[in-house]
Amino acid sequence: MTTPETIRLEDAYQIPTYNKMPVALERGEGCYVWDVEGRKYLDFYGGHCVALLGHCPPPVVEAVQEQAARLVFYSNAAHSPVRARAAERLVQMAPASMAQTFFCNSGSEANETALKLARTFTGKSSVVAMEGGFHGRTLGALATTHAEKYRRPYADVLPDTHFVPFGDTAAVADVLGETNDDVAAVLLEPIQSIAGVREAAPTYLRELRALCDAHGAALIFDEVQTGVGRTGTFSISEALGARPDLITMAKSLGAGMPVSTVLVSEEIAATVEPGDQGSTFGGGMMAMAALDATLRTIEENDLMARAAPLFSRLEAALAPRDAVRDVRGRGCLIGVELHQPAAPLRAALREEGVLVGGANSPRVLRLMPPLTTPDVAVDTFADAFDRALAKTKQKA
Repeated sequence: MTTPETIRLEDAYQIPTYNKMPVALERGEGCYVWDVEGRKYLDFYGGHCVALLGHCPPPVVEAVQEQAARLVFYSNAAHSPVRARAAERLVQMAPASMAQTFFCNSGSEANETALKLARTFTGKSSVVAMEGGFHGRTLGALATTHAEKYRRPYADVLPDTHFVPFGDTAAVADVLGETNDDVAAVLLEPIQSIAGVREAAPTYLRELRALCDAHGAALIFDEVQTGVGRTGTFSISEALGARPDLITMAKSLGAGMPVSTVLVSEEIAATVEPGDQGSTFGGGMMAMAALDATLRTIEENDLMARAAPLFSRLEAALAPRDAVRDVRGRGCLIGVELHQPAAPLRAALREEGVLVGGANSPRVLRLMPPLTTPDVAVDTFADAFDRALAKTKQKA
């Protein structure tokens, strides 16, 4: 099919979701994708922070193909060697305070489960979440997602959440006091990606840990985007010196296969009984094969060590430009704040054969390249950035 034919059929038979890019992609390799007409794009969007190893990484493709030929699926009603191997590797790579895992299918589902575990463990009901935070669109996770445009249609049925400014410890302390210690969890993204790649200070996270300990609340890190080594450590908590009780991960975890996890501290894991949680497709064989191959590839190739040099190279390439106000983030989760609206530049970059992401902050581009990005691809991006800037200035 051509691009117009593909767009016509999707629009005819799918309910509208995203305002999609006007491209129809059918193939990918490494940090590049190709559309149905054969046009090549440098992909620094990664399907929304998913393609951590690039597109179609051979070890993951081989693992999925091999598993598909053996057993496509069986539920958690039976044990599975591939699930056992994946769980062991995941928990061994996680911070030492994380004792066990629960597998599910999406970041939203992982955050819902973490909130359920926190409520059960503490016996409390309310949640503190951050202004600017995004945690998913199913009802439980949606209740903690700050943007009103997502929550407004369902406000009557959403659980209560106390939203506080990101980075404001005193505001969290005030809520904990005002609710008479009825807060089950404090939930946050250590880097708020969709809000414009806003990073929490290490001191703030450590202060949240102390507050949670003092008031009997669980601390949950939503690492759906920061986790799996994208920012340089498997969990960003390791780099920031903070210790959450629960960590959620998704996006990069299966290198493109849908899979997510809740990593659970030993104290909370010890209170979970059979039947407390469940997911038919969570921990399915195909997803587990992809997860295990993804983590093995990261370990064997020391790919987490690639995160900081990639950030530094992109920062050095972009920071000198007059149009760029700031380059921030960690590793392969990067926000480029501009002195101009980002949307026209995103479109111009696409015309130049480069895909990038936007943010709720209208002057921020998000770059989410794979850890496998070669230096020459960064140079290609920088050249395309200059050409796209020139185009937007001409149109202005």
